[in-house]
Amino acid sequence: MTLAASLFPLLCWLVYAFVASRIEVVRPSLSIIMSAQRRRWVEKAVRRDTPLDAILSGNLMNAVSFFASTTVLIILALFAVFNQVSSVVEALNVIQPERPVTKSQVELHLASILVLFVLAFLSFTLSLRQFNHFCIMLGAATHSEERDPEEIFVIAALNTLGARNFNQGIRAYYFALGMLAWFISPVGSIVVTIAIFALILYREFYSAARELVAKLRPD
Repeated sequence: MTLAASLFPLLCWLVYAFVASRIEVVRPSLSIIMSAQRRRWVEKAVRRDTPLDAILSGNLMNAVSFFASTTVLIILALFAVFNQVSSVVEALNVIQPERPVTKSQVELHLASILVLFVLAFLSFTLSLRQFNHFCIMLGAATHSEERDPEEIFVIAALNTLGARNFNQGIRAYYFALGMLAWFISPVGSIVVTIAIFALILYREFYSAARELVAKLRPD
């Protein structure tokens, strides 16, 4: 149970995208709906010559950069905790005398958290790179009433890819809550992870934001 609870949040983070893609076959997700709005944005951006699109793109990249930097700090903090595993074991055994944990169990759990945030960092940096490509492509596009449909599709697709990887990184923070619950109870970790999984699915497919955006029809 202890081993399963350590790996369960990481497993759920990895399989979420697969589960969501299966649901999207019968019900468009908020991400799918927003992809159409991203294409709409690009179609309008190539017809105007204002700093608005540069500002919007910069805001996107700043958000990704913030989370990438924060994730690096978390990774460094986890390495520091590895040097204090014995103290962590002692504290846990005092808090939960009915469920003694071993040093190897704590190290394995910390390693699972570390893997989760390393993968999150890779997702954020990939997202940042894709948003950077998006900015370059948007700047290189001909700003006129004559639009190249293929060019617009590629630019919007880069924006969508960047958003998808950003969301993947954000979900790591959600599932990290399940990993934190492990320090209270392995069963609690599994319960919290399942609740988070259901919550993210709800927000993606049934939230008020999803219903509002779904009512809009791209031009």
